[in-house]
Amino acid sequence: MPQLLDIDRALSAALPAGSLYAVGGRVRDELRAEIDGFALDAKDLDYVVTGLPVGELQKRLEVLGRVDLVGASFSVLKVTIKGVTVDISLPRRERSTGAGHREFEVESGPDVSLEDDLGRRDFRMNMIARALPSGEIVDPHGGQSDIRARRIDILSERAFDEDPLRMLRAAQFAARFEYTPTERTRAAMTAAAPAIATVSAERMADELTKLLTLARKPSIGIELLRETGVLQHVWPEILEGVGVEQNQWHAYDCYRHSLATLDASPPGDLVVRLAALLHDVGKPRTKDGPHFYRHEQVGADMARDMLGRLRFSNDVVDRVTHLIRQHMYVGDPELSDPALRRFIRRIGPENLDRQFAVRAADIAGSGLPKRDDSNERFQARVHEEVARKPAFSVADLQIGGSDVIAAMVRKGLAPQGFAGDTRVGEALRELFEQVTEQPERNEPGTLQRLLETYLDAQRDAS
Repeated sequence: MPQLLDIDRALSAALPAGSLYAVGGRVRDELRAEIDGFALDAKDLDYVVTGLPVGELQKRLEVLGRVDLVGASFSVLKVTIKGVTVDISLPRRERSTGAGHREFEVESGPDVSLEDDLGRRDFRMNMIARALPSGEIVDPHGGQSDIRARRIDILSERAFDEDPLRMLRAAQFAARFEYTPTERTRAAMTAAAPAIATVSAERMADELTKLLTLARKPSIGIELLRETGVLQHVWPEILEGVGVEQNQWHAYDCYRHSLATLDASPPGDLVVRLAALLHDVGKPRTKDGPHFYRHEQVGADMARDMLGRLRFSNDVVDRVTHLIRQHMYVGDPELSDPALRRFIRRIGPENLDRQFAVRAADIAGSGLPKRDDSNERFQARVHEEVARKPAFSVADLQIGGSDVIAAMVRKGLAPQGFAGDTRVGEALRELFEQVTEQPERNEPGTLQRLLETYLDAQRDAS
């Protein structure tokens, strides 16, 4: 048995013997750790308490810390003890009565059995409880057998009708744990696939985020969604790449290449993984023989729409689409120094590591042997240039807008009290180009002289 947590002991002391059970992902993962032999950090601390009405449960818990009732119909209490917040519930039965798992008929309280409470959960492997503090496993639905067999199974064929989000959960569990859904699970997903459209965008994005960031091979989950028809109702754009052949530099069609690139990208970074999956999503719409002209531009626009539909954050959408739009850069290690600095400026120093990660995954995802080390040599030069800290934006110049305004007034190009207009930005951009060519120019005296020359030329031209 895993070691009892301090909060387990505190709750056990405050509640009647035999009433407290750990449930949910924690128990599943404890059993996975025991079977597969890996270390486990305790998280997702959820409990069920049997035999007590909600009022008495609340009173017993209030001696331990803050207690908040979350939805009287659900009889869920959030309890905070020494800075740790956990969910403690009474056993309940529930039946979905509305589209998208938004409306329920709920029965909860001491008259509902623990077995019934466990049976309402999504998959057998999650229908397991552990009695506390004894550690005894309660497994009325055979969840341990599924964990040992590395499979994902449902208790009822209506599991996905009751909550369509479970189809995405099946995909992320299949990818994260590398478990195989049973034929019954697959058949039920296929039958319920259109219902995924009734689930809120935020809930779908949350499950896809887990799939993409936590799985070693997220393609397992994407493939399950494709094979069961669910993907068609989430991101049909990805399916456009199925069977679309590429050129001699790729062993796979567009779809398979995208999955291989996704798997080759580093886990944990949602932005990189989304960019890897979607970097070539524009290819099918731009195919012209062996060419895919401007597919990176088309793909970036498509990705923005796809991510926006699922309400990913604006920051994630902007970063992903930027990486997609720029992923066809030329990584020439012989690029001139000014051209190298323009590349860094275009990508953005803060985006370089992610852009390089997408490129490395793209190469690995081609399915062909790597041709040479030119990308590595190019990246080394880029990192060396960044370390030298030249100016990579107008904001890095050693003079600013106020200096330009003062010079314009002094030369009669603007009246006293002038607050600036578009000409100020144009002058700074010209200075920045000069600095990009020769970084040593980025010091106040030199920039002032260059500014004087530029303004004189503007005055003469007018």
